[in-house]
Amino acid sequence: MGGGWQYQNVSDITNEIARVTPQYAGLKWDNISRDGVQWPSSKHNPAGTRIMHQMQFTRGKGQMEAIPFRYAAELPDDDYPLVLTTGRVLEQFHTGTMTRKTAGLNKLAGPRAMISVADAEALGIGNGDMLKVTTRRGEIEIAAFVTKRMQQGVVFIPFHFVESPVNRLTTTATDPHAKIPEFKVAAVRVEKLNAESESCLPD
Repeated sequence: MGGGWQYQNVSDITNEIARVTPQYAGLKWDNISRDGVQWPSSKHNPAGTRIMHQMQFTRGKGQMEAIPFRYAAELPDDDYPLVLTTGRVLEQFHTGTMTRKTAGLNKLAGPRAMISVADAEALGIGNGDMLKVTTRRGEIEIAAFVTKRMQQGVVFIPFHFVESPVNRLTTTATDPHAKIPEFKVAAVRVEKLNAESESCLPD
């Protein structure tokens, strides 16, 4: 990469980080125990910081600001009556480039749309049925996972799976303060497909 690096081992890299980064100024390779050192580790606390903000915030008092409530950019309506929210499942990590290579993890968690018992009954959906999930941006097909853990009116789909690319369905709206996309709220329509998949894990 043209960096002209002359590192001989990992400790050389660690020592350079400590030399050029004030937050790690007290971190020495030889002082890192088997249990590690909790960041930040500066020249004032080379053993690390076991508990941050124990007595006060680093800057003194915490700075807080009231943010007026506002509804999400896209809310359910007659055409898209449910709320789609996305996120992670415990057994998979992000796009699954590593975790999906593990058969055991794939058996524990696959591409499934979690839907409440009440919504499933109203739509005639059974556990494992194939669904078409549609928003104003597009649609995907995915198996249903009917569960009491979901509240009525909300459908949860994990974003780890290329077979059901749910992030294509989310909105482009962003939070005006944090500037992050509203991945957690999108109006969605769920329909049962004729073809049925194998049964999902029982609730």
